[in-house]
Amino acid sequence: MTNKRQLNNILIIAGVAMVLLALTILIIWRYRKSSGEAEEKVTPVVSVKVAKAEKGSIAAEVIAVGTIWPREKADVSAKVSAQIKKMALVKNKFVRAGEVIAVLESRDLQAQRAEAVAALNEAKANERSVVTGTIPKTNAEDQKALLDARAKVNNARATYNRRRTLYEQGGISKKDLEASQLDLTTAEDELRLQEQTVSLRGRSLNPNDRALAAAKTAEAQQHLATLDAQLSYATIRSPISGIVTDQYQYEGEFASPGGKLVTIADVSSVIVKAPFSDTVAAQMKVGDAVTVIPTDTSAEEMKGQVTLLSRSSDPTNRTVEVWVTLSNGQGLLRANGAAEVKVYANSKSDAIVIPASAVTLEASNANEGTVMVVDAQNVAHEKKVTVGIRTKDKIEIVEGLSGGETVVIEGNFALPDRTKIEVAKDEEKKEGAEKDKD
Repeated sequence: MTNKRQLNNILIIAGVAMVLLALTILIIWRYRKSSGEAEEKVTPVVSVKVAKAEKGSIAAEVIAVGTIWPREKADVSAKVSAQIKKMALVKNKFVRAGEVIAVLESRDLQAQRAEAVAALNEAKANERSVVTGTIPKTNAEDQKALLDARAKVNNARATYNRRRTLYEQGGISKKDLEASQLDLTTAEDELRLQEQTVSLRGRSLNPNDRALAAAKTAEAQQHLATLDAQLSYATIRSPISGIVTDQYQYEGEFASPGGKLVTIADVSSVIVKAPFSDTVAAQMKVGDAVTVIPTDTSAEEMKGQVTLLSRSSDPTNRTVEVWVTLSNGQGLLRANGAAEVKVYANSKSDAIVIPASAVTLEASNANEGTVMVVDAQNVAHEKKVTVGIRTKDKIEIVEGLSGGETVVIEGNFALPDRTKIEVAKDEEKKEGAEKDKD
């Protein structure tokens, strides 16, 4: 009985010892597990992407919305009142300079021109009658008498010269010489009389009559020239080569002087006129390269240059109009369309530049923020920075970095200070390639 009791005590003691051993093992296991979890919480490892803070050039990106204007534009109008006799549908069609756009009804003008031609011929005939005199036969007789008188003088002078030679040689008497001299004097007197007769007959016409006849001829010529000009207005031609962007009237309608028929625009090259603030315009100059992105078409961004900077600014919003010239040979840009004009101002060539994603700003328009800088032990440290020029992809650090630091560009959002990090594999390969290159 006593031995059985001792055996039971031994079994009880052994069971208690086994329970205590199990409890001890359980406590040790739980302690080690909690210690491991605590260690993991203290030293976490986060995979991120990084980049170097480098010194380089940066410029502020400024965008303004401008209007697309054709290089040359013409509003074609009628100059006379008439019905449009012939005019095709020309909107959106290309026309060349001098090409006929419309023909106006002109039968009444043609009839008036025929009357003007007849009036001019009548005026010219009247002027000839006044200038040459009304008795052509008398004028012809006077001219004949003048020629006869000149011939008679020449004959009398020759006879006198011969008789004077004979008289000096003693061949004739002095009386015969004197008779020949008398004949010469008489012939010369008749010539002078005939010359005065012709002159007086020519001056006998009233000078006012001549001037009046000449004025009527000039008036008839001017009237004919006016009708010719009006007839030329009946055929309307394109003053420039370009696309007909608008057509206001059509065949059969009545055109009035000054009324627009079509608008023609030369869009082979265009000018984008955009308003920039006067502070930005002050940093621009003619020839600067700009980027233009049309907003109303599927055209890709285009490169152009500044061709004009206005010398005046808008007093209301303090903007300056800037012109950018673009080639538009394919006609992708529409006249009067809109386009974004992108320029770069306030450029710096020796700035500390990092990717824009590396900076967490206190506010979207704030100049201060934080950057996660990675040290040699791959631990990220939060650093306060002041930013300057910003672009879509890059940002300038004015204070807080000196250049050469490694900054987190992906995975830095809400990343705690002093976090253990590891660089993503693609970033490690990139850094290794850069080291090999160096």
